[in-house]
Amino acid sequence: MATSDGTRRYRERLGSSATDGHFRQSNGLTMSSIGLGTYLGQPDDRTDELYRRSIIRAVELGVNVIDSAINYRFQRSERTVGRALAELARSGAASRDELIVATKAGFLSFDGSQPSNPREYIEKTYLESGLLQPEDIAAGSHAIAPRYLANQLERSLENLGLDVIDIFYIHNPETQLEAVTHEVFFERLRSSFEFLESAVADGKIQTYGTATWNAYRMPERTRGFLSLSEVVQCARDVAGDQHHFGVVQLPYNLRMREAYGHRTQVVGGRTLSALEAAAELGVTVMASAAMLQNRLSRNLPESITHHLPGLATDGQRALQFVRSTPGIATALVGMSQPEHVEENLYLSQVEPLSSDAIQAMFNAT
Repeated sequence: MATSDGTRRYRERLGSSATDGHFRQSNGLTMSSIGLGTYLGQPDDRTDELYRRSIIRAVELGVNVIDSAINYRFQRSERTVGRALAELARSGAASRDELIVATKAGFLSFDGSQPSNPREYIEKTYLESGLLQPEDIAAGSHAIAPRYLANQLERSLENLGLDVIDIFYIHNPETQLEAVTHEVFFERLRSSFEFLESAVADGKIQTYGTATWNAYRMPERTRGFLSLSEVVQCARDVAGDQHHFGVVQLPYNLRMREAYGHRTQVVGGRTLSALEAAAELGVTVMASAAMLQNRLSRNLPESITHHLPGLATDGQRALQFVRSTPGIATALVGMSQPEHVEENLYLSQVEPLSSDAIQAMFNAT
């Protein structure tokens, strides 16, 4: 698993090829300000190979945070990450304790490809097996029942070829609110956290969290809103102050700036932004969709680009904005093309913007 000594060693080995600002300390680990995501792409051998090469090159250039999910590309993304990790270890390019590996469970996953009859596959794999009951499934595709999470965790460990997953997220838990009340949701979340705490005790995960879309960044009246304070309190109710809920993932980019700019959370009677609330509660934040699935990698307006001097591409500018925002530990960006890895990791040699510069961008735009 990732360790304090291992992740620090990784940073030290890069030496002057990466600036000090490229790395952050969180949860006792040294993590890169840019992480590699594995969401997009076709479920085919060609994409597997591109991801494998991209992961290896990213680790060589300064990425030690790798993010996946069991449902990404029908489990193929996890399996490709596993192959890349094994190759990195064999070659001596990076050892396991230097890399922070995250994955997610929640959405019902297929195996390798989409079945010809998805409904039949779900019924046989998840319902007829007794793994899930019909009432466990929300929106036709989502479950967080403990026995289901246990099954998915074991699959992910096998896919990744690991003994321990560093960060294990419940994937878009707010999806459950499409089917159940707030009260029932927190009953389910508590049961999920009880399982995840047991998985920590069993040495299968280091820490857990929630990977979200609307939950924390949108106003309370929004469907799918979650109070981060309530979620953290749920973990405290399960395991006291020694709980292992430590990380959230939420979308943040030049177009989706709510996590920094909107006060949607209440902590101790104070109304805060999601990033402020996470800092107050001691929760690490990973930013997903840093380039909004590549839509921010071109044609940025001059009103934005002039705040981001010295960079060659709009993709670099978009990523620089996210990694520089106070409260963001790592900006996750999908990189299935080695040339995109080279472009994006140029930023490892560039200091992040100051908090004043980020605030100036908000004031101007």
